[in-house]
Amino acid sequence: MPNKTKYDLEKALKELMQKKPLDKITISDLTEACSLSRMAFYYHFRDIYDLVEWICLEDASRALQGKKTYDTWQEGMLQIFEVVLENKSFILNVYHSISREQIENYLFRLVYDLLRGVVEEKSVGMNISEEEKRFIADFYKYGFVGIMLDWIKGGMKEDYRIIADRMGNTLQGNVTNAIENFQNHRKKDVR
Repeated sequence: MPNKTKYDLEKALKELMQKKPLDKITISDLTEACSLSRMAFYYHFRDIYDLVEWICLEDASRALQGKKTYDTWQEGMLQIFEVVLENKSFILNVYHSISREQIENYLFRLVYDLLRGVVEEKSVGMNISEEEKRFIADFYKYGFVGIMLDWIKGGMKEDYRIIADRMGNTLQGNVTNAIENFQNHRKKDVR
């Protein structure tokens, strides 16, 4: 059963961020908005940034449920864009309030999960190491996150469906090709 306190804190933070920047929101603001004690907050989170990270990952996991296969990854990517857009004021506030590195790390974890699922599926029965699978997922992860950060930085004005379609066109067949290239390279090394 989901923890109601966490979701209450999420709702309160998102509402408060409609009115002021993240770095101006205090634990007291949050706990007052939820009628909770400070201790209740600290039972679940280290600080506000820990809550922000939890919110982002929670939103992302809801968006990606069942969308980590080769046939569904583009739908998963569209849903990531949709979740970010639905939470536009929250995301832009976070983007402008915390370091780019924190936003990157959140997006990296999110996109890596999606891409790793695709790599795992496409490498079944192939002679490719875990390290090589990680490398392929990481390679595409950096491109995806860079594109998404540019979209966020630009105020999320460009149609995300066009961006996701372009990503799909760029990736189409390339994961399988990368896996095959690693396998072929390994065969050459054995000779």
